[in-house]
This record gives sequence, C-alpha cells and structure tokens, in this order.
Amino acid sequence: MEMEKRINLELRNRKPAEVKELVLDNCRSDDGKILGLTAEFENLEFLSMINVNLVSLDNLPKLPKLRKLELSDNRVSGGLEALAEKTPSLTHLNLSGNKIKDLGTLEPLKKLAMLSSVDLFNCEVTMLLDYRDSVLDLLPQITYLDGFDADDQEALDSDHSGLEDELDDEDGESGGEDEDEDELDVEDEDDDDEEVDVEDDEDDEEDEGGDSDEVDDEDDDDEVCCPESHGEKRKREQEDEDDDDDEDDEDDE
Repeated sequence: MEMEKRINLELRNRKPAEVKELVLDNCRSDDGKILGLTAEFENLEFLSMINVNLVSLDNLPKLPKLRKLELSDNRVSGGLEALAEKTPSLTHLNLSGNKIKDLGTLEPLKKLAMLSSVDLFNCEVTMLLDYRDSVLDLLPQITYLDGFDADDQEALDSDHSGLEDELDDEDGESGGEDEDEDELDVEDEDDDDEEVDVEDDEDDEEDEGGDSDEVDDEDDDDEVCCPESHGEKRKREQEDEDDDDDEDDEDDE
C-alpha cells in the first residue's frame, strides 16, 4: 500500500491534529521519500515508518511534539539534519538496519537536546573500533545506546518507550471515567430498587393491617348491631317454657 493511502486509512475520520500516534510500517514510499505526511500532524508524538524503503528524510514535516521515531530497516545513509530541524522534542530514535557508516553522519543529532536513546543495530557504524564509547562521547545527552547505558545496564524497555504507556494511560483515564459513570448508574439503580422494595413492603404491611382492622371492625359491628341483653334472653326462654306448658295441658284434656 502506498504511504499516502496508508496515512488516510490511519486517520480513521480524524483530523491530522487529533492524531498522536501514527504507524506506517511496511507501506511503500515512492522514490524512498516521505509522502502524505504534513505539518498538520502538529500533535504527533509517536511515528513509526519501519521497512518502508525510506532513503531520504528531506520531506519530513515540522513535528514539534514528536518524541519517538522508528525508522529501522530502511536505507537511510545521512541527512539527519532534518531531524534536528523538524523534531526538536525527539527523545527516542531507532535507526537500526539502515546505511549509517560513520560517526560524522550522527553529528547533527547533537542538536537534539532531549534525545536520550539511540538504536543503531545492524548499521555499519557499529563495526568501528570503540564504537560505543565514541558515540556516547559524540552524543553526551543520550543515556542509552542500542538499549544499554554507559555501564552496560540494559534499559527497562529499550524497544518501547514510556510514551506508549502514557498514551495507554490517557485512554485508560477516559475508560475509567466511563467505568465510574457506569458504577454510579448501577448504584443509582440499586438504590431505586431498594426504595421500590421498601415501598412495596410498606404497602403490603398497610394492606395486611387494613385487612385485620376490617375483620376486627366486622366482629365489633356484629356485636354492636345485634346485642342481646340478659333480660331479653330470659324473656324468650320463659315464653318457650309457657308454650311447652300449654301444649302439655292440651294433651291432658
């Protein structure tokens, strides 16, 4: 795929100024030059152009916030002045597998004050006598050369700088805000459910209490509406006895 088409694909409906990371590995650069990358990518912090048949950096646009540049497995042999001019914030530079042959080619990198890591694996310059000491003397601002410092201590992550972690953290913070919102929504739903349950329980208790009261009221109404005093009961019993006596007299006659 051509580099320009790849860049358009990587935009994913975003504006160039919104892009912080751009990976163009294994695409095709015509005539060994950078094509399609413009100064509109002003907020770009990570750029990877591994194995794109790159020969020249002349077309590199001004990228003031670029911090990590991956250029391994290309055919760059010089012209590093473009990096000093166009990428003043650069901290990590990978030129492994290029055509860097001598220390003089690296001279322009002295102007990159923030540069802390340089990789030159599989470049001819690494075959020079006292290569490491010479490069570290030439570029005193760098801490790591080919993944190791001056004391041969390996970098914690020489292939991937902390930049990717920072970009991931930014995404994680956004995701964390969404998670917090989701947690709040769940808590609100739980609270609403608890309130509904409490209201239902209260309604049930009121209904049960109301039924008991109605039953009690009915019993009371029966007692109140149909009372029978002892006198009336006695009178009724006397009338029943008189009726029995009358029937006996009739039988005797």
